[in-house]
Amino acid sequence: MKNLGRPTLLQRWAARAPDSQFHATAGAVGGFTSGIVTCPLDVIKTKLQAQGGYTPVDRGRHAGHPKLYNGLVGSARVIWREEGIRGLYRGLGPIVLGYLPTWAVWFTVYNEAKTVLGHHYENQHIINFWSSIVAGASSTVVTNPIWVIKTRLMSQSKLPSDQGQSSSTLFPKTGSTPTARPTLSEPWHYRSTIDAARKMYTSEGIASFYSGLTPALLGLSHVAVQFPTYEYLKTRFTGQGMGEASAHGQKPHWVGILSASILSKMLASSATYPHEVIRTRLQTQRRPVAGEQYLQGMGIAGGSEIKPQVPKYRGVVMTFRTILREEGWRAFYAGLGTNMTRAVPAATVTMLTYEFVMSRLNGLRDEGKAFLLQSEASRP
Repeated sequence: MKNLGRPTLLQRWAARAPDSQFHATAGAVGGFTSGIVTCPLDVIKTKLQAQGGYTPVDRGRHAGHPKLYNGLVGSARVIWREEGIRGLYRGLGPIVLGYLPTWAVWFTVYNEAKTVLGHHYENQHIINFWSSIVAGASSTVVTNPIWVIKTRLMSQSKLPSDQGQSSSTLFPKTGSTPTARPTLSEPWHYRSTIDAARKMYTSEGIASFYSGLTPALLGLSHVAVQFPTYEYLKTRFTGQGMGEASAHGQKPHWVGILSASILSKMLASSATYPHEVIRTRLQTQRRPVAGEQYLQGMGIAGGSEIKPQVPKYRGVVMTFRTILREEGWRAFYAGLGTNMTRAVPAATVTMLTYEFVMSRLNGLRDEGKAFLLQSEASRP
């Protein structure tokens, strides 16, 4: 028998690691990579979804003023002009912190659920569907606070305030430009991930971290469409399921994986997009709390004349009715084109990275087992 030498640390780990650790590692790396690559498009999509919820007066002197963000290219120009390159990567911290546990939990629970449900059902489509639901619910509950902070950071805008304007008024004074936006005494309401978490907790309470959880759970229909479709298409294109090792000496079918990723994501995004708009509106609005503590959390000094306001959006059904009444059905698809431009590459990067890492880990497992067999055979 040929001497294979000494195994590396990774080979020794892979030889003994359970499949759940493989899926968690590959999912975390895939999510992290896609978050870095597509963060600018995520910022643009979030601003397009959220801007309708920031119009403080729908009629009267503010009626008809143009939207700040309009389309992919127009929104990118505004962000670049007003905020620079940092504006396109605002919220990157929560993305990094969010995608790692989100996809680590999702892929782990998904594959474990498939194993458990496989003992009770024979139809693979039913198994994949319910596994997606269970995995999506688990990852959503665990990581919802991170995504709320990410959405808050991405949706805020930095605009120059008028010198003569009081820092405590929510509306521009007479003579201000018709496109002026509400401003506070601070140019940024949230300055960082930690700052956002602190202000949200002190001024709005723990419930603010779970705003938008209900529509997020309703959005499980998205993964219930995407991943069973991906599994089906990948099996048809490559003959292998998600994360399965290729036959010995056979290279992964990257074209088939790419095609399955693109088609499954486009189908899921088109079918379930409106819930993302509702979730974003619920997450980006602030929960007013009366008193000095609320004003300080908002970055406003004491003595302000601002009075706590009733939240505009309350619950999924009321939010749906409010958006439909004030902005029409088109608002539910605001940013859909940008979302497709972001979501499809994100899903593609995630799945390609996941499959690549799983392929490498399976290879390391085979190599590690070969070392172990050689070690056992060499013993007297």
